[in-house]
Amino acid sequence: MQTRAGFHDKVALVVGGASGMGNAVVRLLIAEGCRTHVLDIAQTADGVFQTCDVQDYSQVRQCVQNVVDQEGRIDLLFVAAGVHLFAGIEETSIEEFERVLSINLKGPFYVMKEVLPVMRKQQYGNVVLMGSDQVFIGKGSSTVYGMSKAALGQFTKSSAIDYAPYNVRVNCICPGTIDTPMLATTLEVFHQKSGTPMEEIHASLRTAQPIQRLGTPDEIGRAVLFLLSDDCRFMTGALLSADGGYTAQ
Repeated sequence: MQTRAGFHDKVALVVGGASGMGNAVVRLLIAEGCRTHVLDIAQTADGVFQTCDVQDYSQVRQCVQNVVDQEGRIDLLFVAAGVHLFAGIEETSIEEFERVLSINLKGPFYVMKEVLPVMRKQQYGNVVLMGSDQVFIGKGSSTVYGMSKAALGQFTKSSAIDYAPYNVRVNCICPGTIDTPMLATTLEVFHQKSGTPMEEIHASLRTAQPIQRLGTPDEIGRAVLFLLSDDCRFMTGALLSADGGYTAQ
């Protein structure tokens, strides 16, 4: 298999790479010849795996150091770890609030705090953070999740400005509704709360996109691969929509 120029033998780190969009990126990077490391709370057979809870800074620091000790560098980073919460303000417990922000915001901060100094010293690096269409728009019963993803958009821009002088790019992929295990869990919660039949929920999601279907993890993976590649060397601080046209409406 012929690999794309610029990926072969690079060292990639995917945080949250055991399933869904993160795993799609892991498999694509491996196919492109990257030496790919995966951090997650769930075991995966793809890449070099370490168990890591991104809510725990000490775990993140040790796992990143393990990669650096083994490889000597980190060229590419995709932070996909995240959780969803279908709830409004009054329905959200303090424990749920803290958990969503801990995983969706503190986690990426902890990872970036450890990886960016490595990239700065080597004067090269490409980072992609996992945003959402809620970087751009609001949705009902999505208060804390939307808050966390909107904050990641700002985090992307600020980091991109700070690290551009060191040839380190930071971008954010902003998927719409993607057919992943996390979506299935969210839809089940909505079904239980609302009593809406699952067939009706799925039909509503499909028709909400101008493209008239849900996205796939592989489609998002290929968009992330583009952002991680040297094909877009003039892109940094970008919030890239991949949502079937949903936010264009």
